[in-house]
Amino acid sequence: MMTRNNNTERDQLEVIAIDQLVPQDHLVRKIESAIDFSFIYPLVEKLYSTLGRPSIDPVVLIKMTFIQYVFGIRSMRQTIKEIETNVAYRWFLGFGFYTEVPHFSTFGKNYERRFKETDLFEQIFYRILKEITDKGLLSADHVFIDSTHVKASANKRKFEKKTVRKETRAYEAKLQAELNQDRIDNGKKPFPPEKFEKEEIKEIKESTTDPESGYYVKDERTKQFAYSFHAATDRNGFVLGSIVTPGNIHDSHILQPLVEKIMDKVKKPLAIAADAAYKTPAICNFLIENGITPALPYTRPKTKEGFIRKHEYVYDEHYNCYICPQGEILSYTTTTKEGYRQYKSNPLKCSKCPLLEQCTQSQNHQKLIQRHIWEDYLEEAEHLRHKQEVKEIYARRKESIERVFADAKEKHGMRWTTLRGLKKLSMQAMLTFAAINLKKLANWTWGSPKMA
Repeated sequence: MMTRNNNTERDQLEVIAIDQLVPQDHLVRKIESAIDFSFIYPLVEKLYSTLGRPSIDPVVLIKMTFIQYVFGIRSMRQTIKEIETNVAYRWFLGFGFYTEVPHFSTFGKNYERRFKETDLFEQIFYRILKEITDKGLLSADHVFIDSTHVKASANKRKFEKKTVRKETRAYEAKLQAELNQDRIDNGKKPFPPEKFEKEEIKEIKESTTDPESGYYVKDERTKQFAYSFHAATDRNGFVLGSIVTPGNIHDSHILQPLVEKIMDKVKKPLAIAADAAYKTPAICNFLIENGITPALPYTRPKTKEGFIRKHEYVYDEHYNCYICPQGEILSYTTTTKEGYRQYKSNPLKCSKCPLLEQCTQSQNHQKLIQRHIWEDYLEEAEHLRHKQEVKEIYARRKESIERVFADAKEKHGMRWTTLRGLKKLSMQAMLTFAAINLKKLANWTWGSPKMA
């Protein structure tokens, strides 16, 4: 039988506490139980004056941002609207029914006046990570590294073409020293310093809306200004560190500084798992020399179809030469300033070789093979790839770092940004990953409420 409710209780007076209206298993209760937010006071104490009007409680201010990032609300303006009507959010902030909610511009003003030039959000991120470590939830022996692109708040058609200097890579000084030593060992003169100091330039598209973003091209349909969020996680999916760069910076350039940050802030990992973009001689050299096992995937040979592949030319380490499938020698000629040893064949012998068409298309019938001075480390990483334990480490990428990026984009508003500039995007990255860690910490440590 259908029932019609003719009585309305909208105007009925009730005597009730706000605590009674928040479900016992609501996420805000779990978060409040997981961590004591009073740790924020000493972090911001020096940023506030002892004079003037009383400020908004900094803990309330930070909690408001966590509401935005934990629940994936698209802006602070919308977050304030949600707090006005959501009892659970009011409870989390310590507000009553009639407490006035701060204006949405409050956080922006505090960021500009107090937090902009500080590392406050990074400190908050690592304080939450410390709580995770203290509770025995962190498993950072195996670290998983990757990056994802976040669409910038910029029109891709509004840009200027500029010529800029190529960025210096983290390993540049080490490479220069070792390749000069390699030249000396092989009877060549070392390159003078000015050879390396000569500026290498490139032409880029710079956004007129957000000049600090980078033009990112994935395919014909995906061309946009974006930022790259580089992150590392442990095997349980807790984020260990993050670096934000323009979207046109290659992933491999950021692995070394990111790993160094993890070693400094968390601990030295035993193994690093990353995708094929990180499989370079420089990265393998850095990891192996630091006693870290690289867990990297198989990569297809880049030789053109129908030509003899590089691995079919045998490298003789003792005589420092390559031997082709026909038994002829490719002798060492020089080491380039990019760190590659060059080995060349005898064109007189090659011109009569039955495999010439499958070997080289050069007009002078000379085969050239380049071998990086750190190629041995790349080959060692390739050998390690076949070990069962390394295979198992690499297989966990999809359950850790890839899952984190998927959740960040689908549930925490990281698919695109309304902020502009590297500093603000770094703040967004820290708050997003701190929110993911906090949410996981809260769920993992939550126990059923005890009966009184």
